[in-house]
Amino acid sequence: MTNSIKLDIMSDPICPWCYIGKAHLDRALAAHPDHPFLIEWHPFQLNPDMPAEGMGRRAYLEGKFGGKEGAVRAYAPVVEHAEKAGLNINFEGMQRTPNTLNAHRLIHWAGIEGRQTAAVSALFKAYFVDTRDIGDTEVLTDIADSIEMDASVVARLLATDEDMQAIRDRDAHSRQMGINSVPTFIVGGRHAVPGAQPPELWAKVIAEVTQES
Repeated sequence: MTNSIKLDIMSDPICPWCYIGKAHLDRALAAHPDHPFLIEWHPFQLNPDMPAEGMGRRAYLEGKFGGKEGAVRAYAPVVEHAEKAGLNINFEGMQRTPNTLNAHRLIHWAGIEGRQTAAVSALFKAYFVDTRDIGDTEVLTDIADSIEMDASVVARLLATDEDMQAIRDRDAHSRQMGINSVPTFIVGGRHAVPGAQPPELWAKVIAEVTQES
């Protein structure tokens, strides 16, 4: 019996590289069903200063990348890597860039119920495939319902500021540790693996940690 090894993942549900990185990791884990990883997702907001209601995606991209051409250049490698990972991202359909604080609260509550990875998967799909506004309370309660959480409890919690500060503190803690981009994977509390790494790299990591343990 292999000892379990913690795999901490810093991620944001609107980060396309996080979506791609998860697809690569999922592929490696599926190929190694006896992998030792115990996975926990941690909050990291790409846009911590985003207004609570989010903003129009065009305004966001123009502000961040200095216009449409800059945005197209920035996203070209994302599109290429997403296709290689077998993901279909509907950038054309995205209308809004949300504030993800409430999405991170949902991931946290899902974790308490052992449904954290299901919540992360559902949020990625909602945002990148179905182009839903994952800053919207109704969308988040619907996602909660889809992964067999109690939507009415989630709706009640979202109406309060429950765990808001805890999420901000955990995000700040990651930045203090020197993490400045996502996804970042921390293997066994020691080794940081930054970026959307290919399944082959994860196969090597799994082999190494299995041998060590």
